[in-house]
Amino acid sequence: MFAQFGLLAALVWQAYQAWPNLTFGVTGSTLFAVSIALGIWTLTVNRPGNFNVIPEPREGGQLVTQGPYQWIRHPMYSSLMLFAAGCATVIDGWWAWYSCGALVLVLWFKSEVEEHLLIKQFRQYEAYRQRSKRFVPMLW
Repeated sequence: MFAQFGLLAALVWQAYQAWPNLTFGVTGSTLFAVSIALGIWTLTVNRPGNFNVIPEPREGGQLVTQGPYQWIRHPMYSSLMLFAAGCATVIDGWWAWYSCGALVLVLWFKSEVEEHLLIKQFRQYEAYRQRSKRFVPMLW
């Protein structure tokens, strides 16, 4: 969790430092827009009190499989990856791309831990895993 927030903070700091010279362009703007839309959609579909920043399902939590969850199991992680890619695109420096790649690895590892815990908590999770992708619909 600390690595995730540290890498996001590093990306935001890099963007802040480069702010006067940033050019968002179509790609950067699209990545940010999709990131924000997916994040908001995910938060509106997930039940209040069900969301957790640590990869441990909440006691008494519900398995959400509608909205973006019907296609991807970790849409909030996907939203964060899109945000990081948007930052790296507009900053366009090796450190930003390194931070983005490191964040993808951290979120992949975090999703692995979370999925093992979800399998233990929800009988239907394995079937859900079979019909959905981890981060990107129809791909990954």
